[in-house]
Amino acid sequence: MAVTRPRALTADTLAGLARRRPLCVPPLRLAVPSGMSAPLGCDAVAVPAVYGRQLLARLPRAGGIYGDGALWWWLVPSDSDVAMEWPAPAHYAAGAVVPDACARPGLVHRPDGTSVAYTPPIPLYLAVCQITGTRPAWSRPVTG
Repeated sequence: MAVTRPRALTADTLAGLARRRPLCVPPLRLAVPSGMSAPLGCDAVAVPAVYGRQLLARLPRAGGIYGDGALWWWLVPSDSDVAMEWPAPAHYAAGAVVPDACARPGLVHRPDGTSVAYTPPIPLYLAVCQITGTRPAWSRPVTG
């Protein structure tokens, strides 16, 4: 029985594979749920779906949340990344743009009793830090 070795991939081969890889859809922007508003602009924070329910249970109020199976996308006001280093595996998406989506995320949660689509970013940030075991950026020692 002959042993076959895997073929080494060259940079040209990898570039060719990347060009042939089908793009699911161009980057898309999450919409504000119908009947709701986003007066401060709209960004989004993506977290793995396994954290979604845990985060929802820890927040006093949640806004519009979209899900695509792997990630939950939380709508937050624009510039909610200022002075906040969102911990991995969270991903901050300016303009609520979902990169590399193969399908449009569906609405997972629509808040009751409010017309504003946002999840308050500071409680969301603190909950993400707590779940991921990360200290908030503003509580870390400053080094010089």
